[in-house]
Amino acid sequence: MPNFSHLSHFRLLVIFTPVLSLLSGCSDPIFYKNTKASAISTSTYTTNYPIPDEYLNEKLQPNEKKLAQEISTVIEESIRKEYAPGKALRDAHPKAHGCVRAEFHVLKNIPTQLAKGIFVPDKSYQAWIRFSNASNDASQADIEKDARGIAIKVLGVPGQKILESEKEATTQDFIMINHPVFFVNDGQRYLSFMQDVNSKSTLRKLHIPFALGLKGTINALGAHNSKISNPLYVRYWSMVPYQLGLDNDRQAVKYSVRNCSKVSTSLPDHPNHNFLRAALQDTLQKQDACMEFLIQPRTSTQMQVEDAMTEWKEAEAPFYQVATIRIPKQSFDTPEQNQFCENLSFTPWHALPEHKPLGAINRLRKIIYENISKVRHDMNSAPRQEP
Repeated sequence: MPNFSHLSHFRLLVIFTPVLSLLSGCSDPIFYKNTKASAISTSTYTTNYPIPDEYLNEKLQPNEKKLAQEISTVIEESIRKEYAPGKALRDAHPKAHGCVRAEFHVLKNIPTQLAKGIFVPDKSYQAWIRFSNASNDASQADIEKDARGIAIKVLGVPGQKILESEKEATTQDFIMINHPVFFVNDGQRYLSFMQDVNSKSTLRKLHIPFALGLKGTINALGAHNSKISNPLYVRYWSMVPYQLGLDNDRQAVKYSVRNCSKVSTSLPDHPNHNFLRAALQDTLQKQDACMEFLIQPRTSTQMQVEDAMTEWKEAEAPFYQVATIRIPKQSFDTPEQNQFCENLSFTPWHALPEHKPLGAINRLRKIIYENISKVRHDMNSAPRQEP
């Protein structure tokens, strides 16, 4: 095991909590359908739990459904203890650098095997994008090492969606972080990690690297060890796999987003507390921004959909650009838009069946994300709503 003797239990908490989940969001207060917030019942965990796809090599883990409920309960309890009613924030990624309007344009000429779901050649969608720090501490200075997230909500997507409570929603979400792998593969380690993080015991917090194991600890430290100069110039990965297509034509893929051109930027000499928001704002006041959306098809069953901790090497499974994201010049930092960003949840299960999330971590997310979103909106007396 790595030597953690020089780190306090607080430092361990700061390091490992950021990559806990990829919740983030923003929303337009006009075109919404409201859903009353409430905690998910125990029966919902069983009834709505995803069924593994054996064709794509998914396999249910022991006690997985029960672990999803227990993890969700641990996070819910921590949120209710941490925040007063009306002031609840996301359990992770609470600090946004900004939510921006964007256009998601699918390229005219993409490989036929990738032209599935929303990836209709030459089709354009409007979108919202939220950039964020991953730390659960919304007051953390941007210069601190941390994982960074991007959440994309594509609008105007027809077709019934997977999430039972929002089947008629017209959105498709993509959630990524600036690191290619996750730090756990299974619900038991996830639960143990969450119990350690939320314990008042110093010994339990010092147990975090043991809960994660060697590889998980290395992955968590790798994700945390990041300083960036501008959210627009960072590469992001989905970390976990997704389905692309339906029936016998379906395959396992991962996603990535990167800037359209190589941009060399340096950290400011004396950065202010929220310099990443300022950098984003400064760029978009002067010019449009461009990002590429990439798909990485699995090329071998050795690239396991249940293994979120191992990278699919690009040398063996190349990425293909399928869309361009144009972020036009804009002023986004207003009280109204910042508030509107707080009122919407992002989840990989806001998805068409052609983009079903795969693997244990994604299956756990379905239960955890929906419950935590309902808890947060309920505490804030805010309607849950999708554009």
